[in-house]
Amino acid sequence: MGLLLLLLLLLILLAGPGLFLWVRTLTRGQWRHSPGWFAGSTVLLLLATGAVYLVGSLAGGLDPEEACHADGEPYDRAYRRAHFREYTRWFPLHDRCHAGHDLVPAWVNPALVVLPALALLCLAWAVRLAATHRHTEKDTP
Repeated sequence: MGLLLLLLLLLILLAGPGLFLWVRTLTRGQWRHSPGWFAGSTVLLLLATGAVYLVGSLAGGLDPEEACHADGEPYDRAYRRAHFREYTRWFPLHDRCHAGHDLVPAWVNPALVVLPALALLCLAWAVRLAATHRHTEKDTP
């Protein structure tokens, strides 16, 4: 848990200045026509995706049996052996104690789909705005 907090602190320190500029542009109402704001949103969404992935992949901790018992659930070794591929995949993330209980929070896998999709949309919109600005500047004498 201490490592997770340290990673979160590092993430905040790295993203802090960018987050400040992002919020300032948002509050001033300049975001609608700013390709930089949408590009920054892309970066923030990708950082959030990484943070969510860390939360999901570290949900069981280093000892899933202990994590299951901490959640008040029995640990089924036979189930884990039979479904080895399920908790070693990159996506979707699962770390089940038994067939009925997953240590990975339910919101993690949907967030791992939605956040990168939003990042892609923001990136596409940033490119569109940049191309529009460039085209408008060329036409202006």
